[in-house]
Amino acid sequence: MEIRSTNKLISHHHSAPPPPPTISRRAKLLLTILNCLLVSFGNCSGPIFLRIYYLHGGRRIWFTSFLETAGFPLLVIPLSISYLHRRRSNPSAPLLHLTPRLFLASSVLGVITGLDGFLYCYGLNFLPVSTSSVLIASQLAFTAIIAFLIVRQKFTPFSVNAVALLTIGAVILALHSSGDRPAGVTVAGYWKGFVLTIGSAALCGLFWPLVELTYDKLAGRAAVTYTLVMEMQLVIGFFATGFCAVGMIVNKDFQAIQREAAEYGLGETKYYLVIIAAAIFWQCFFLGAIGVIFCVNSLLSGIIIAVFIPVIEVLAFIFLHENFSSEKGVALLLSLWGLASYSYGEYREAREKKELQRAPALSTV
Repeated sequence: MEIRSTNKLISHHHSAPPPPPTISRRAKLLLTILNCLLVSFGNCSGPIFLRIYYLHGGRRIWFTSFLETAGFPLLVIPLSISYLHRRRSNPSAPLLHLTPRLFLASSVLGVITGLDGFLYCYGLNFLPVSTSSVLIASQLAFTAIIAFLIVRQKFTPFSVNAVALLTIGAVILALHSSGDRPAGVTVAGYWKGFVLTIGSAALCGLFWPLVELTYDKLAGRAAVTYTLVMEMQLVIGFFATGFCAVGMIVNKDFQAIQREAAEYGLGETKYYLVIIAAAIFWQCFFLGAIGVIFCVNSLLSGIIIAVFIPVIEVLAFIFLHENFSSEKGVALLLSLWGLASYSYGEYREAREKKELQRAPALSTV
């Protein structure tokens, strides 16, 4: 069944074929929850596995950037199922929904994703996961500002409060991160990682509103369905992976993988398990994030990414034995407060819309 967002529909001419059924409120809620879970699992697990790769002898920056999007072929499975389902009800159903404009936009987004992944992985090579995650939280501020400028994202007191709380939590962690420099990393390398990670956060903050803009402005006359979302992510992943593959070729990473696996601290088998897990979890993250934008907006996607930063801190403490300070506990409370503020604001807005829809019906009685 085709699922489409009721917020991102564009009118059809009367001669156009009937549109697919609109998603129900219950189905949209379930789809939103599913995508939030995908973002959560990917956002918490992807950085951990990349850091495990670095800690035990991995040194290939372009290769780790490649891994962030190399899981895109997994999308062929749900897309094939969707196509077979469409063929049953309509034998002339097209194989793809992507228009040339959407394909071009997705390819540009893919290159941005590849560059963002390179900056992030390069920075993670110098920083603990905890510090890197804190700096990535600044993407929320970039997302909020750029979403306001590009897609006219409406701010409410609750969303502003959520952004402020999450940003304060990130600042608290950043001010107390000077003792987190990993062994063997120079002061210059540590600050280089800071700058690279902030650059990655800025690109990330640009990427999500651009995805929302693509949904709103470039979909043409076709409804933005979840199948179309997956097709776009397939193209984004292909071009992002291709961008990083070029870097790997120039850096001769492909020739070094077998040697690096043989010398890996955890053993060759675990080397391949680590990189496969990283690729799968990062694909969950990207698919979930663009799914959240499809169901709600880019600001919620940024808030979910930020709210799980303290969870990453805890996971880094448990699995990587990184320091977990009282400041990280405070940041966790602020993040939960921010998420509660945003959720309550969304609840209030939904209730007000429902009351406004009821009012005309009552006035006609």
